[in-house]
Amino acid sequence: MKEVLFCYGKGKMKGTFEDERLIGVLESHLHDYTPTDTEENLVKQALENPIGSPKLSELVEGKKKVVIIASDHTRPVPSKIIIPFMLSEIRKGSPDADITILIATGCHRGTTKDELITKFGEKIVNTEKIVIHDCLDSENMVSLGTLPGGGELIINRVAAEADFLCAEGFIEPHFFAGFSGGRKSVLPGVASRNTVMANHCSKFIAHSNSRTGILDGNPIHRDMIFAAKTAGLRFIVNVVLGAEKQVLYAVSGDCDLAHRKGVEFLNKYAQVDAVPADIAISTNGGYPLDQNVYQSCKGMTAAEATVKENGVIIMLASSIDGHGGQSLYDTFKNESSNEVLYKQFLDTPADKTIADQWQAQVYTRIFLKHKIIYISELPDEMIRDFHMIPAHSIEKAMSIAEELLGFKGTVTAIPDGISVIVKQ
Repeated sequence: MKEVLFCYGKGKMKGTFEDERLIGVLESHLHDYTPTDTEENLVKQALENPIGSPKLSELVEGKKKVVIIASDHTRPVPSKIIIPFMLSEIRKGSPDADITILIATGCHRGTTKDELITKFGEKIVNTEKIVIHDCLDSENMVSLGTLPGGGELIINRVAAEADFLCAEGFIEPHFFAGFSGGRKSVLPGVASRNTVMANHCSKFIAHSNSRTGILDGNPIHRDMIFAAKTAGLRFIVNVVLGAEKQVLYAVSGDCDLAHRKGVEFLNKYAQVDAVPADIAISTNGGYPLDQNVYQSCKGMTAAEATVKENGVIIMLASSIDGHGGQSLYDTFKNESSNEVLYKQFLDTPADKTIADQWQAQVYTRIFLKHKIIYISELPDEMIRDFHMIPAHSIEKAMSIAEELLGFKGTVTAIPDGISVIVKQ
């Protein structure tokens, strides 16, 4: 028997498999990577050696209104490490700068004070000016023109009116933007809901280049980089994280060039070959990205890339924060046919994109090809409303999978589904 530990919530869930059935364990080679220095020194060194840009302290000279876009509670960015260094650099170059930390919630719920303290520490929360982005607050939005994809670029007024705009973030594989980080701090990070929905329209989501690990030719990325440059995102500090959410690598500098340098590093370690199996078991990397159903289709796409046609996917995501999107939940609850839903999405014009449609579209694409068993802390009824089969242990999920297949199938395990780029 072989054991595999899968990321789940703030811990691990153990799966035990017969040797001959477990034919592959897909893991990022980052797990074998030894960082060259401590987390703090890696970030500090990145700031001292920016890519395609002068140092942050030099760029902010003479700037008064400085805004740092920071990630929200759904992202494991080590802000406690990054933000103090950024604040120090900014005050070194502009001692009297009026600094605002703008929380990039995108279309997520607002970050709570307790979550801010967990993310930044009490000192920063109590002493720095922090504004939480609200994508529906039209009075505090500014239009900056039209995106290449045709949508209107509307962003948070705090970011739009800054004398200097910079951001923190982290780089990981992303299921339709190619990679997270860099330009995503602006779009979707501090953009209006209408802008996000135009960028995440069904046409773009269905595009063959809107997939994990692809930037060039990706229409979603094209809009995002345009938005970042139009908004004046002058400097980023991005990190690549290990399995324990520790900093393994850091970059700083130009929002495109520095990001691509981080992507280049990640590509060397995150790409894995698909191992086609009857059953694929994946996760959303544990807390904080497995807090809800909304986020969990990300790790599911890794399983989609390796499971056989008409195979079964077992998805582990604690989902302690619920479904994560009322409209996403209602979409599936109110329509039982995946075929009907998928056609509706493809027929929806970009300017009519509904909230959470992109997640639902990706889910439905997978549902049309595979049965999904979802292991979580949620009520069984909610999971069934999402057109998935509920389970609360790997053993039970495997039993259900065998019943669905009609035989004991082969298994490919993906302990951290958001850390890998599965090559088909």
